[in-house]
Amino acid sequence: MKKSILVVGGAGYIGSHVCKTLDASGYQPVTLDNLCTGYRDFVKFGPLVEAHVSDNEAVAATVAKYNIEAVIDLAGSIEVAESVANPLKYYENNFACKLGFLQTLSKAGVKAFVFSSTAAVYGEPETVPIPESHVKNPKNPYGWSKRLFEQLLADFHFAGGPAWMALRYFNAAGASFDGDIGESHEPESHLIPRACFAAMGKTPPLDVYGNDYPTPDGTAIRDYVHVMDLASAHILAFEALLAGKPPAAYNLGNGIGNSIQDILASFTKLGHPVPHNFKPRRAGDPARLVADNTAACKELGFKPRYGDIDSIISSAYSWHEKNLR
Repeated sequence: MKKSILVVGGAGYIGSHVCKTLDASGYQPVTLDNLCTGYRDFVKFGPLVEAHVSDNEAVAATVAKYNIEAVIDLAGSIEVAESVANPLKYYENNFACKLGFLQTLSKAGVKAFVFSSTAAVYGEPETVPIPESHVKNPKNPYGWSKRLFEQLLADFHFAGGPAWMALRYFNAAGASFDGDIGESHEPESHLIPRACFAAMGKTPPLDVYGNDYPTPDGTAIRDYVHVMDLASAHILAFEALLAGKPPAAYNLGNGIGNSIQDILASFTKLGHPVPHNFKPRRAGDPARLVADNTAACKELGFKPRYGDIDSIISSAYSWHEKNLR
């Protein structure tokens, strides 16, 4: 019998790649998703329970039916700009609606909880690369909603709740190399898929915000980590918790920064030049966001395999070319 792992939000971009990796690793992923932003056809590797995370009866029944010991939570809202315009949605979706969920899991005896967090918990970086010890001072409701949930996990565990790990993603990108699943958001705000659309002529030229940053080429630098590397880290996390490792938060990134000019150059190198226009900087966008991933590598055994930007972009472009919605 395969051990079943509950993946909340498993019909979404990162969640579906987590499910794919779980299946390849000998586990049965069980997806809990209300398909509000996920896709039914991304659920290919195990059963789907179509329910909201706040449906305590559905959650309890699913945990009992599949004998769930570990949960990976990827559900929530992710758009920074929207969080500023509609903060209540973010505090509801990323925090408040999960209070009963945690209590239900605890009552059901779930032992390990892996949380999809974000580098946005750090706010404006004081040091780069950013270590986990960096001050936590989010600059928007999205970041705060994630930071508050991290704190809730720590407090609840102290009071007897499940052991937990928070995985702080930097810039997730790419797609599975077999073209099975990829990145699809409505609307799409992430740089690499938007660059793919512009290169394919499906959208107007890409808007690049800022070419006067204090960086070598004037454009913002980010840490792009392949989604399949992210997916593998979730397995390392719950396996470590089930083996008795104490709760912790870890950065998930390559530890390498690529500028937007690097991204554009890679597209050109791969034969897909991206039409683009430079626009003024957006308020609040840091010049550099790069992970210090030392702790994840040393303590979890995290080893990014697809860190070069050409591999990330090539996998993304191939998937969008075949599956542009």
